[in-house]
Amino acid sequence: MDILWHGQSCFEIRVPLNQNEKKTIVIDPFSPEDIGFKIPSLTADILLITHQHADHNNIKAVKGSPFLIDGPGEYEAGGIFIQGIPASHGSIDKEDLGDITIYTIEAEGVKLCHLSDLNQNELTPEQVEAIGDIDILMIPIGGTYTIDGAGASKIINQIEPKIVMPMHYKLPGLKVNLKDIGNFLKVMGQENIEAQSSFKVKKQGLPAEMKIVVLKP
Repeated sequence: MDILWHGQSCFEIRVPLNQNEKKTIVIDPFSPEDIGFKIPSLTADILLITHQHADHNNIKAVKGSPFLIDGPGEYEAGGIFIQGIPASHGSIDKEDLGDITIYTIEAEGVKLCHLSDLNQNELTPEQVEAIGDIDILMIPIGGTYTIDGAGASKIINQIEPKIVMPMHYKLPGLKVNLKDIGNFLKVMGQENIEAQSSFKVKKQGLPAEMKIVVLKP
């Protein structure tokens, strides 16, 4: 599969089914007016929305007639298995930001987890059990509305994925006040990681020890 990151929490995952066919999953397309930078042209077979905030729910930006998933539950589409797990967006300045949905995605023998705007000090035992063994973890690190680098480190230790992909952090032009990636990489003890435009992975190519992969939008 190929994984692309388009900024904020928006990912595009291309899953080959055979030599001539693939399924495309899009997660959390954002509103350019609210974020400050453009969203690329997206077409999806499956569209995941983790919660109803403008930087995560721009359904109209996605072409095609995707199978829409926007809440907890168990789903199957074209041999791809998806589970939605309820979690908390936390609060800011005593304002309750509501709930979010964590998604796990199983395709090509690889299991991914997208943590949305998670803002819990730690995952509950029930959430950890529901998430299960994860190969690739997409985790917010920018603080303010989500966990920051230190918080992300704790969650990573709970999940123990093979690959970590940071998301939801400061980028040039972003209107939202978030921390940049430097703090997270420092906490993780890996400050010199070159960003790549996409990430191609197969089950047999997963690392034996945890690896951080930084994508550029």
